[in-house]
Amino acid sequence: MFAILTSILPIFLTIALGHVLRRGGIPSVEFWNLNDKLVYWVLMPCLMFNKVSLAELGQDALGAYAGSILGGFAVAVVFALLIGRAMGYQAPQATSILQGAARHNSFIALALAANLYGAQGFETAILASAILIPVTNVVVVVLMVVALQPGKRSSLPLAILRDLLRNPHIISISLALLANRFIGQEIPVLHEMTALLGGAALPITLLAVGANLRIRAMAASLAPVSLAFLGKMFVFPLATLLIGLAVGLPEQLLEIAVIYGLVPTGVTAYTLARQLGGDAPLMAAIVTLQTLAALITIPLSLMVLMPLL
Repeated sequence: MFAILTSILPIFLTIALGHVLRRGGIPSVEFWNLNDKLVYWVLMPCLMFNKVSLAELGQDALGAYAGSILGGFAVAVVFALLIGRAMGYQAPQATSILQGAARHNSFIALALAANLYGAQGFETAILASAILIPVTNVVVVVLMVVALQPGKRSSLPLAILRDLLRNPHIISISLALLANRFIGQEIPVLHEMTALLGGAALPITLLAVGANLRIRAMAASLAPVSLAFLGKMFVFPLATLLIGLAVGLPEQLLEIAVIYGLVPTGVTAYTLARQLGGDAPLMAAIVTLQTLAALITIPLSLMVLMPLL
């Protein structure tokens, strides 16, 4: 327990520092707004390309690894859809529960994997991000548009394709897979450059996560926040664990897959809720509470689950 907590604590202290810096205007509010774009368009895509292009994708367990992670995601999506309907929530609230239960914060998961398992764990976590990011983007956006903007259903396939073609994370993953398949080794200059830029992605992103926490939003209705919390912190990781055990996933791969289920929902969920007509204040509350609670829920969950692995 102590070892897990000491591995997790630096991550959440960095997040807390980001919140303190933004509230203090250091260096400026404009910096943090621009910083999000820098991470999204440059730093994280460089990290993804650098690691995925050199990853060993031929391992026998890769299919089981992907199946465990995507299976956990699918169960969380179904849970959110069913509970939203059963509780009678309107589409804006129901889609916020969906995002809260099914999305993940890749940056926290990557940092946790690196701290707990070293370089090999970090590379394994990168593969999880490469698996989850495209699927999450497509599934969540489709479900939200269908629920919130029914008039746009006919143009949905074209809109999804357009968004995928300009998503920097998906572009970098696609290019990395091509480089991995047809080159299979470091590309001079390109890999050095992406390694330098990618190395800055996690610390800057963790600061940005803290800078974007909205503490005042936590006064939102307790019921939908709690349902999203249940889906993300219990249903997602438990489903991932059970599927991983059923398919015989090796221990470290299974632990990292479960970490992706345990981490809080991504901060970009707030932006997506605002853009598509969801309940943005509720989404802000879900993101903030899950991120703050994760400091306690992640080590406790790992302490309970690891003996089962």
